[in-house]
Amino acid sequence: EGRRLKEYHFEVVNDELIVTDEDGELFEYIPTNKESQRIQETLFHEKQTIIENCLFGVDLNPKSVKICRLRLWIELLKNAYYKNETELETLPNIDINIKCGNSLISRFALDADLKQALKKSASKWTIDSYRLAVDTYRNAQSKEQKREMERLINEIKTNFRSEISQNDPKVKRLRELNGELFSMTKQGQLFELSKKEKDKWNAKVAKLTADSQKLEAEIEEIKSNKIYENAFEWRFEFPEVLDDNGDFVGFDVVIGNPPYIPLEAFEVSERKFFNNKYTQLERKYETSVPFILEGLSILNNKGLLAYIAPLTWQTGENYSKFRYYFFENFGLEKLINLPFNIFEDAYVDTALYFVSKETKSEYSIFAFDKKAKVETLENLEYNKFNVSDIKSPDFKVIIDKTAHQFSRFDSENFVQFGSITKSTQGLSGSNFPETNKVESEFIFPFLATGNVYNYCLLKDSVYNTDLVDKKNLIQFYQAEPKILIRRIINRQDRLSVTYCNERLVFKKDINPFIPIDEKFDCFFLTGIIASKLISFIYLNSSSIATKDDFRQTTLTELRKLPIPNINSEMQKTISEIVKDILKLKSENSDADTSNLENEIDQLVYQLYGLT
Repeated sequence: EGRRLKEYHFEVVNDELIVTDEDGELFEYIPTNKESQRIQETLFHEKQTIIENCLFGVDLNPKSVKICRLRLWIELLKNAYYKNETELETLPNIDINIKCGNSLISRFALDADLKQALKKSASKWTIDSYRLAVDTYRNAQSKEQKREMERLINEIKTNFRSEISQNDPKVKRLRELNGELFSMTKQGQLFELSKKEKDKWNAKVAKLTADSQKLEAEIEEIKSNKIYENAFEWRFEFPEVLDDNGDFVGFDVVIGNPPYIPLEAFEVSERKFFNNKYTQLERKYETSVPFILEGLSILNNKGLLAYIAPLTWQTGENYSKFRYYFFENFGLEKLINLPFNIFEDAYVDTALYFVSKETKSEYSIFAFDKKAKVETLENLEYNKFNVSDIKSPDFKVIIDKTAHQFSRFDSENFVQFGSITKSTQGLSGSNFPETNKVESEFIFPFLATGNVYNYCLLKDSVYNTDLVDKKNLIQFYQAEPKILIRRIINRQDRLSVTYCNERLVFKKDINPFIPIDEKFDCFFLTGIIASKLISFIYLNSSSIATKDDFRQTTLTELRKLPIPNINSEMQKTISEIVKDILKLKSENSDADTSNLENEIDQLVYQLYGLT
């Protein structure tokens, strides 16, 4: 009505809109009160503007797209409340805002040049005319007008697609090759060529022909590739994020709950595409990380990304390259690690990520207890860390103050466990079939059932197996001192570790570590790795180790554990206590050795400069 409302303050708290007046009092909605009605109507029209002009979405699942559109249309139906009973209104066609497609796969890069397309069609299409067509479609008053705008929009996008394709480097190169080939074969020679010149000419024509055919095949393969069936072209699907020159500007905010699909679940062609497009990723990863990269790429320079996604990449061994790229190019504003079971139907450890396009010198993080119930995200007490504290070569995210303290163990006073041992991952029993042979240097006993507990190896059943085809593994199973570490972390949040010097092949649940540096005594190393502190360090620096369903160790992370770099004389005290514990456990696997283990823990704290 053009009349100014009183001063009201609006705030969203836990998905609820809180309205307070200029005195800070909560606003009470009274249906019969005109001021209340005006506020309600104003709020709706603000929401209507946002839904129609500011919300855009993409999903691969057509049903999800339809549900989203329906949900927004239902919200817009509330406008009828502010109309006369006889006044009918056509709902806007917001289907053009919510689209179906694979948001990770595109034919055209975001910086693909649209200028040529606009120049060549200057008399016909401009970015303004594209925006106008989309706006007209959104507010079409009849099916005929909607169909006409749909045809017009498709024509504009086809024009863009065609022109961008012509500017593709492969297409440009093909034109050059064909032009050169035409010049050589269709234009006559002023002078007859000598035999040597003719041979050289034939060789060049043959090469140009082969290169042209190869490039044509590559271009055709791209055009017909099944992977592009549902490709989504961020480059020009939403004219609202293009400037007047047709350049992609990006969105203010990108919000998402991306799918968490392991790379192995995709076809080979899709994996190849992802590996070529997202060069910041390596080896195994799941799709939430490409979605993070894609989301950041479509933000504008001042934009903010907000995702709920797995926390694996924070410390996972396969994400070092990604973490380096992430912190070099973007700013982690806030990170909230959530408890277990945040989703009833998806058992995965997740976090809330708030990321800006601008780099930051520090970030804030809050980690819920794994069994906590989330009542609110308000008033959380965040820890702040400097990005400069995230160190190479792993670039692991520092998740709490405890983990931050671990950086002191990177000094010359410590060495990595993997640098002074050799190790291997155990294989499943199917790799070690039983044999009746008894006399051969390749016949080894295999631990079929049994397991590692602290300072104890239980052997329930053993049979002979032949390693003649696995000679490279024999070095790990000889009768020599070694540290055994169980793959699974126990419910007491401890690594299960023991000493062993038997000639024995271990199943996949047990990883052997054999000292290769004479400076370090195997009993000493056993005591260090079996200590409470090392378990604490491991659990607080590994995202895999904190999973509630299948908490496990990895060789890569075990190899990075810090070991005090001290002389053999200083190692003796711990070594002797370890020998005492092993003797007691060999006599009775249930022997109470807690006092001796506590002695070792106190000594270990001193070696690591802790109390």
